[in-house]
Amino acid sequence: MQIIKLSATRRTESGKGSARRLRREGRIPAVAYGRHLPAQALAISPAELSQVFTSERGRNTVLELDVEGKDRLTVLLREYQYHPVTRALLHADFVQIALDKEVDVEVPFELVGRAQGVVLGGTLRQVFRKLPVRCLPERIPVKLTHDVTALGLDQHVATKDLALPEGVKVLLPPEQTLVAIVQEKAGPEEAGPGAAAKAEPEKK
Repeated sequence: MQIIKLSATRRTESGKGSARRLRREGRIPAVAYGRHLPAQALAISPAELSQVFTSERGRNTVLELDVEGKDRLTVLLREYQYHPVTRALLHADFVQIALDKEVDVEVPFELVGRAQGVVLGGTLRQVFRKLPVRCLPERIPVKLTHDVTALGLDQHVATKDLALPEGVKVLLPPEQTLVAIVQEKAGPEEAGPGAAAKAEPEKK
């Protein structure tokens, strides 16, 4: 399991002015919290945090916050804010986790193969692009995939149809539709000239 280590310092000031000063110094405000951890006001390097987004698991990467060399917090990135124009990182929230306790995260859901129903003229509808899962931190999958090659017209894939890695559970009902092959119904203008004629009342 990959663990990215980040350095953090404690901050005693809050507010927009303090945040601007931190950013001029090359840091951003952050907060770490958890079920057994009161909220900790911290400052971190946005350059170090950017490692999370380029890592294999993205924001689901397990992190170790080294707080001034005194405390080490095992966390996941919960939320973050970007500047709408510059896309610079502005703030980050971390939630404390335990490596021996399951966590709830969302992972990408990708389809592979060309569905038989699409070949026959159907349209593939993917209901979920990400799936909520529960597992131990070390078992967080990079992504979940499903082969739809054999999926025919008017057929669907439900949660129960997924082949999941050991120790990973999807937090959706077993019958929840994730993917479907549907047949598009033609509108009156697409049904041909005969259909239009039938739709009009006879003139006497």
